[in-house]
Amino acid sequence: MRIGELAQRTGASIRSLRYYENRGLLAPARTVSGQRQFDESDVHRVSLIRQLLAAGLGTAAIADVLPCMSDPAAQTSLLTARLMKERDRLTKEIEERVTTREALTGLIDAAPPLHT
Repeated sequence: MRIGELAQRTGASIRSLRYYENRGLLAPARTVSGQRQFDESDVHRVSLIRQLLAAGLGTAAIADVLPCMSDPAAQTSLLTARLMKERDRLTKEIEERVTTREALTGLIDAAPPLHT
């Protein structure tokens, strides 16, 4: 499929897809005329990339993680340590957000009623 179709199917912009390719996260085949050709597996790959980006991982970390998702044997102990560090960072961020939400809820509960 061409880049426009991949963008449509994944919700990623064409610009984002080109960026992912530039960062080594996607490796489309090229036609004789140089057009990018993506296959069905790239739809899932882009979804994973977007999920990992949304979780706060950078493209360098994602480049390390993606091969392990398709071949778990490719994972090294260094990568496992890196993933654990990312997981711990996310856990801390979640805890901080929950604390912030609870503080906001307390302020809302203590506030005078809204006039409608």
